[in-house]
Amino acid sequence: MESIFGNIGPLFQRIEQYSNTRLEILKYKTIEKMSYLLSGYISRFVLLTTVLVFVLTLNVGVSLWLGELLGKIYAGFLVVAAIYGVLVVVLMLIHTRLKNRINDTIISQMLN
Repeated sequence: MESIFGNIGPLFQRIEQYSNTRLEILKYKTIEKMSYLLSGYISRFVLLTTVLVFVLTLNVGVSLWLGELLGKIYAGFLVVAAIYGVLVVVLMLIHTRLKNRINDTIISQMLN
């Protein structure tokens, strides 16, 4: 009887070591996944911010130029605003598909 219990002790120790090792691996995989996702989002945020500053500056320039061509400065800003109004309507029409695509991308990145 004692030999059976003597063999169970080392078995439980190995099971404990195995579960601790699996938990460590899971922890490191989670850290890797989160750092991959965060680095991607942070780099995209920096890129997006830079692009937005560029687009804003370009819009002001184009608006002033169009305003000069049309004879009234405010008219150039109205034309550029109208172009963005059309863009907003188009984005509203494709919002659901865009949202689903972004959602699928996030899920696939987290599962891989």
